[in-house]
Order: sequence, then structure tokens, then C-alpha cells
Amino acid sequence: MDKRKIARIERRLKTLHRRLGQLGAVMRGSVVVIGTHNKQPYFSVNVGGKTRLIYLGNAREQRAREYSANYQKLRGIVEEMTTLNMTRLKEDACP
Repeated sequence: MDKRKIARIERRLKTLHRRLGQLGAVMRGSVVVIGTHNKQPYFSVNVGGKTRLIYLGNAREQRAREYSANYQKLRGIVEEMTTLNMTRLKEDACP
């Protein structure tokens, strides 16, 4: 692998590391709305094979959505870092 490609990968990894530090709070799961007439927001997450629900109310719904979105961003960042690090390992370009 040429030095320019290695440098590009290293720059991208540094950028991804910075993005990780800027994410804020993360939560695995999603906001669900339950009810037909009186719809109420809950946070749903599967823990140990069981679905857990946390009542949110309107006041906490947006914050829970942000935490869940941050988790999705985290997963995307980790996936990209994995791909880049696999390339580094294949080419034996690790420092």
C-alpha cells in the first residue's frame, strides 16, 4: 500500500475518533408510541431476550430519540473504523 493511501486512512480514522467523542449520550433501542386513542411514547429495548419499556412522556421523548440516533451514528462510525482497520491489517500498515 502506498504512503498516500496509508495517510488517507490514518486521517479518516482520526476524524472518526473525534466524531466518537462528540456523540454525547447513547442508548440502544427505539422510541415507540403505544395506544390507539391516548398515544403514549415509550422507550423500548431488548435486554436478555426480554423487551423492556420505559415510559417517557412528552417531556423526555425528544431526548430519548436523540440518544437512540446517537447510537445509530456510533454503529456507523464503528463499522467504518472496522473496515479501515481491516485494510490496515491486510496491508500490514499498522504503526
